Amino acid sequence: MDKITVDQVLLTPLKRIHHPKGDVFHGMKKTDPGFLGFGEAYFSTINYQDTKPWKKHFEMTLNFVVPVGEIRFVIYDDREGSPTNGNFMDITLGENNYQRITIPPGVWVSFNGVGSKYNLLLNLANLEHDSNEIERKENLSDINYQW
Repeated sequence: MDKITVDQVLLTPLKRIHHPKGDVFHGMKKTDPGFLGFGEAYFSTINYQDTKPWKKHFEMTLNFVVPVGEIRFVIYDDREGSPTNGNFMDITLGENNYQRITIPPGVWVSFNGVGSKYNLLLNLANLEHDSNEIERKENLSDINYQW
């Protein structure tokens, strides 16, 4: 089992139903932990060995699912008063570890393409995108983590 080292981060195992004509990948039900309403769903890709920079949402809860490929997520908690302030969480999700990770507002997240082919990310967010509720650090070195 993967260890959760950042408060309020959730890992939810997901079902993959194999079928000879094509598989079914569960993503989220409204009764699932981490479902806080629906704002938007979008897909994003990340190339092999590329890393997308740090970002932190102030209000949005992220629900990431990786149905194709593998993506390594690093989460950093710098929330004042958090019991896990200063902690990192490092986890790789994808075809071999099919789970949904729920990331609360106020923590930093960055991710790296691990799969050598196509790495597809689905975000099931509780709010629509709002550029005023997000902070970005374009340089990975702005947060001290050894990738």
